[in-house]
Amino acid sequence: MPDLAYEHIQSALAAQPLFEAKTWQLSPAAWPLTPEQVAQLEQIGAACLEFHQALETLYLRAAAGKNLLRNKPLTAPWVVDYLDRGKPAALLAHARDPRNRGALPTVLRPDLLLTDEGFVLTELDSVPGGIGLTAFLNRLYAGTAGGPSASGDLANGAPALPEAILGADDAMIGGFYAALAALRPAERNPLIALVVSEEAATYRPEMEWLAQQLQLQGKRVFCLRPEDLFPLENALFFDVEGNPEKIDIIYRFFELFDLPNIPAQEFIFKAWAEDEVAITPPMRPFQEEKLALALFHHHLLQEFWKEALSGRAYKLLRSLVPHSWIMDPAPLPPGAVLDGPRAGGRSLNDWRDLVHASQKERELIIKISGYHETAWGARSVVLGSDCSREEWQAGVETAMADAPRNLHVLQAYRKPRRVQHPVYDPPHDGAPAVATPKAGRLRLCPYYFVTGDEARLSGALATFCPPDKKIIHGMQDAALLPARVSSLNGACA
Repeated sequence: MPDLAYEHIQSALAAQPLFEAKTWQLSPAAWPLTPEQVAQLEQIGAACLEFHQALETLYLRAAAGKNLLRNKPLTAPWVVDYLDRGKPAALLAHARDPRNRGALPTVLRPDLLLTDEGFVLTELDSVPGGIGLTAFLNRLYAGTAGGPSASGDLANGAPALPEAILGADDAMIGGFYAALAALRPAERNPLIALVVSEEAATYRPEMEWLAQQLQLQGKRVFCLRPEDLFPLENALFFDVEGNPEKIDIIYRFFELFDLPNIPAQEFIFKAWAEDEVAITPPMRPFQEEKLALALFHHHLLQEFWKEALSGRAYKLLRSLVPHSWIMDPAPLPPGAVLDGPRAGGRSLNDWRDLVHASQKERELIIKISGYHETAWGARSVVLGSDCSREEWQAGVETAMADAPRNLHVLQAYRKPRRVQHPVYDPPHDGAPAVATPKAGRLRLCPYYFVTGDEARLSGALATFCPPDKKIIHGMQDAALLPARVSSLNGACA
């Protein structure tokens, strides 16, 4: 697969911005994945879907006070307390509505770190950004028939190549549409609204690009602001050149904590209740809490997960998900200890004991679980081994103070391995841009589109950060790349 010139990438991105006021480093080459890694990604997608199905069973049975196991008594009302904490009653009633049974996120995107031991799954996002960006980059790096134009006009598909882009643009764009349209199978060409809130406005350009690409295929897909929606009778509409058009499906690109800022939220719920509109991801907050991964590791729930998941999914997730704990400040009896890490060489009786952990013992991450404006974009993350004792203490104290409304998760930190990949040094002083191998660390975000009982791998976005960045996310120092399938993995230790 030929390398892309710096000027070509830059002109393509300038002609079609994918994020609002965001820039990143450029690379001439997509990220290489071996066929074995791609096969593992396929298995990870299936396991993530099983996990969501089991999580729904756990939540609903715990909420109803039902037994969780087939041949042994086990109830867990505390699970519901954890997952429901801080949410409004109306939203919780909606989440438990029988009509929502089996409603799962349409898009699943785990965050995978590449470590010396292989992939590590640190989060599982069901309202992910990057769908349009990944599709665009797939198309850009694959090239088009005759080569993509210098203006960045990448509207045409790409031919198959010996070392193919993973999924390519058709899989991302077409897979996204197919998963949404499946929510209204009786509609030949459903009207789909990609509703992006102001809180998520950074991602609006990529959603607008997605809608445009689908419109070129004759699909009725529009990127809208929440204020564009209005009710007529029991349905939802928006204005198209002075004419009201009924919306069949809403793709919700806003977090549930943001609902009070959605002007039409009352009408969205009402239209859903009248079966006038399908909504995805479902407005079920238990599906969007990071503490779900800590429940997977909870010692009291191990028999449930073994029963609810296939043997392959359970084994795979146990190997992928770092040990995680819910930072519940509820007091313990004097002789009891927490199921958690150690601090000062001792077991914990209280999460506040973490402030006494040594630098070595602080290979731990604290992050808010969800339903909060700091729950995305690594804004609440505190890495104990990469901060001062005072910052670590502040992170522990914040987690304890927030617990009545927003629980925090403690997760074992698994350090990403150092790898190499070519990255451009931008042109300067009249010299052209030059790509040189750079050391860094990798986060890989595969995208799975869910239809029925299948989670289809349709692409992956690689974030390649400088090696001094311990927390990997889409920063301006990082390179954002599509993934390609290669017989040889070009990532070097």
